[in-house]
Amino acid sequence: MQLTSLKFISEKRERDLNKLNIRTAEELVRHFPRDYLDLTHVTPLKDAYHNDVILTACFVLNVEQNRYARRPFVKALCQQDKFIFTAVWFNQPYVAQKLVPGEYLFYGRVQNKYGMGCQMVNPSFEKAEKTSRLQGIIPVYSLAGSLTQGVVRQAVRQAVEKLDIVSYIPQTLQKKYGLTPLKEAYFRVHAPSTADDIKTGSERIALEEYFLLISAFKVIKGGRDDARMNRYSVTRAELNSFIARFPFEFTEGQKAAVEDIFKSVHSPHNMNRLLQGDVGCGKTAVAFAGIYAAVKSGYQAAMLAPTEVLARQNAALLEKYFPEYSVRTLTGSTPAAEKREIKKGLAAGDVNIICGTHAILQEDVVFKNLSFVVCDEQHRFGVAQRSSLSGKGDGCDVLVMSATPIPRTLSLIFYGDLDVTTITDKPRSRLPVATSVIPERKYADMYRYVAEQARQGLQTYFVCPKIEGDDEGTVTSVTELYEELQGRMPGVRIALLHGKMRDKQKNEIMTAFKNKEYDCLVSTTVIEVGVDVPDATTMIIYNAERFGLSQLHQLRGRVGRGDKKSYCFLLMGADTDEARARLGVIKNSSDGFEIAEADLKIRGGGDFMGTRQSGRVLSEIKNLRFPVETIFTAKAISDEAFSGAFDIKLLSRIAAEKYESLKDVILN
Repeated sequence: MQLTSLKFISEKRERDLNKLNIRTAEELVRHFPRDYLDLTHVTPLKDAYHNDVILTACFVLNVEQNRYARRPFVKALCQQDKFIFTAVWFNQPYVAQKLVPGEYLFYGRVQNKYGMGCQMVNPSFEKAEKTSRLQGIIPVYSLAGSLTQGVVRQAVRQAVEKLDIVSYIPQTLQKKYGLTPLKEAYFRVHAPSTADDIKTGSERIALEEYFLLISAFKVIKGGRDDARMNRYSVTRAELNSFIARFPFEFTEGQKAAVEDIFKSVHSPHNMNRLLQGDVGCGKTAVAFAGIYAAVKSGYQAAMLAPTEVLARQNAALLEKYFPEYSVRTLTGSTPAAEKREIKKGLAAGDVNIICGTHAILQEDVVFKNLSFVVCDEQHRFGVAQRSSLSGKGDGCDVLVMSATPIPRTLSLIFYGDLDVTTITDKPRSRLPVATSVIPERKYADMYRYVAEQARQGLQTYFVCPKIEGDDEGTVTSVTELYEELQGRMPGVRIALLHGKMRDKQKNEIMTAFKNKEYDCLVSTTVIEVGVDVPDATTMIIYNAERFGLSQLHQLRGRVGRGDKKSYCFLLMGADTDEARARLGVIKNSSDGFEIAEADLKIRGGGDFMGTRQSGRVLSEIKNLRFPVETIFTAKAISDEAFSGAFDIKLLSRIAAEKYESLKDVILN
């Protein structure tokens, strides 16, 4: 259904909706609220805590326009009983014309600014006698262009009413599991009467989405076992002899992972395996065992890394452990003459192992007999890129590695097209990273500690969530922190790194930090997983409450990669009960999978599964909040549907609508 068939949707509003990737009424109803305004209770400011979002009544005494650091803002002096507070709107000069002295309802965030009194930041407002809008539970949508919340709410409600929203789940199973009609669930999410409507509607829609995803995975996995073409001659004894080259004993988890690979390459079908494990568990050594199985059997192997820094680190290790084989590195910065030589060697079979970045995916890179492919940090590559590399050989075995902890209970859903091997233990030599939550009053001591560490030749990461700060001043940015640290720690060599820099510049900075040309690195989360900087012993994370627990664990894993005791300091921008509880999990646990399970329970299946982990897969339901049990109910229904009288028409629809998109984005 066309958007312009909806009342009040003009061509201009249609273009604005297009900016949100909404082009049809069907896509509009899947534009789920990013939040809800609970306007059923009015809260006095004296009962509100720092960072609470509340609805409150007050009297506006006066309004004035100001400007600070080139940013315009409007400030209103307000009174509630005998309590005086201010309300501030950043970059919204029009508020000064709309707001006049009188009684108002304000809805927004309360902040207590370091002894400067109480204030509300960017609150919504309405005259107290006009209470029709600020009542009930109101959905809040992401906007674009000139769209308003009112326009989107009306359009979404119309679309839900007009569309024929039907479930893919067979009717018999809908009845067996007592499922709410899907159209009713959409009404509950977009026009809730109670908080329970939001909960039950979200769970039902999420159940439908996961049923489709899991069923589509079944279709994909059902036809992916290709008959083996490459015969491996390597024996267990030869593989054990190679493992003995390492200066440490493999853990039980590593030994089990090597056995999984050995069995796979000697099976009648090609290997397509995910090797996942916590930071420092030894996945690279396991991957090298797989590479050895291939080259010892007379084949070529390739190792794909997301950046030059990681590619060159892997190549140096390969050269160390494969001295009898030809190992080369191919990246975007490899000189042209050297590239030609490497490509010639690959085509002739003279190069046994190639390690590189996307440069090895180019069409003119041809192998003589490529048989084993490793993708390091799989979340940086999609299926299309993996297929591009494995397609350069006949019947390649593929091993993708991930240090991103995925809850064990969800691996079978996420990696439905892969066999999964998980390493749960860590090398005995790996020291735990001491983790602390640092209050603001101790920041000065922390900076002195970092400066002393630098004088001892030890390095520090500073990580911020954003490149630039926000209007409310609650988020520390890398650019602001970089300038601040230069003043706080004179004589300490500090580098800046963020995502807007060119790849070449990022590689140069990361390499310089690895080579100890800098003492401190101020960065966003672009700092590389897996890059070893042995003298980096301190990780400081600002606004830690804004990161997922698994992401915090990943960042913490950047330190402690040498033989020195390492520390992680978590700094909170918003000191709330929820933030303290979440950071308590990361403080008290070093098990990435345990942390991922806790992250999933705290954040809910929509956010965890929709945005961070699966790229565009399920991204539409990222705003829905529902318990993880919903996912397993969906799996149970899917299993039952496939094992029983599954509707072949439904199967065709799932395959047609889900397979093509999943093929390109799963594991992206």
